Amino acid sequence: MPTHPDIVNEIWAVTTGEAGMANQARGLAEAVAESTGWPVVQKTIGMPRPWRWLPMHWVPRPLDKLSPDSDHLAPPWPRVLITCGRRSAAASIAIRKASGGGCFTVHVQDPLIPPRYFDLVVPPRHDGLRGPNVLPTRGAIHHVTQSKLDQAAGQFRNQFEALPRPWIGVLLGGSNRTMTLTPEKTRQIGEQLAIAARESGGSLLITPSRRTGEANTRVLAETIRHVPHQLWQGEGPNPYFGILALADYLVVSGDSASMVSEAASTGRPLYVIDFGRYSKRLARFHRELREEGVTRAFDGSLDQWDYEPVDDTREVAAVICERGTDER
Repeated sequence: MPTHPDIVNEIWAVTTGEAGMANQARGLAEAVAESTGWPVVQKTIGMPRPWRWLPMHWVPRPLDKLSPDSDHLAPPWPRVLITCGRRSAAASIAIRKASGGGCFTVHVQDPLIPPRYFDLVVPPRHDGLRGPNVLPTRGAIHHVTQSKLDQAAGQFRNQFEALPRPWIGVLLGGSNRTMTLTPEKTRQIGEQLAIAARESGGSLLITPSRRTGEANTRVLAETIRHVPHQLWQGEGPNPYFGILALADYLVVSGDSASMVSEAASTGRPLYVIDFGRYSKRLARFHRELREEGVTRAFDGSLDQWDYEPVDDTREVAAVICERGTDER
């Protein structure tokens, strides 16, 4: 096999910094690292105007176009490069070329350019992208691992133990491009959660996101005040991973494919809160998971069922290790 002196056994996770994209790239990189033992290097770049407006395969000499505050991208190149998000694709194309093909390039999500510019493209299946080097996933790539869940379980178990079981874990998002979470909708959600807690004799473990908003969080706190609960309101460590690790049921708002995917990786009974109109892509995501018995719509009732945990991250990492971790 040919060797490349400018290639080192590292895994780079490169994005333009948005939390969701950075988590997906790093989560997949960490999953590859579990098998290879190679270090993960996370880098953030910026693609300024006017270049960010172009299809990324049209950007000339993209490594010279990055914003001044970007992390340095220079040889030695990594054995594996994982990018996520449209604007990081130009850097991937450039590094693949500069490395003489020695760097195995993986792009998470639809890059909105032909997949042939990468060694592997990993879009969610609801995007409909297909090709010989395309590996569609059931859910979103994420950074939830068993080791992180075990650590969070040890951290939060004592905090939750005073509350009666079953523990109903609630991951609440907020408004997006097609859905708006209002105080009125939040009150309706809170009332259904309170019914679930009363009828099961259990308690609510809730973590809202930044998109939930302070006004909606206040309404939720008021609505569930008469049932046992713990509502994180920004003070102390976020119990997100603790809830994933310890809850007996999971209830997740449907605005976030990432949160639903992370919850689905646990194998726990998973309910989805539908509080608005989904985009076509997100509607397809939810429809497919419900048809496969992974999720159910939340109406305040709770039931037990089994499904095969959705573990795309580990499955994609295995493919990367098979195809891209040798000396190319």
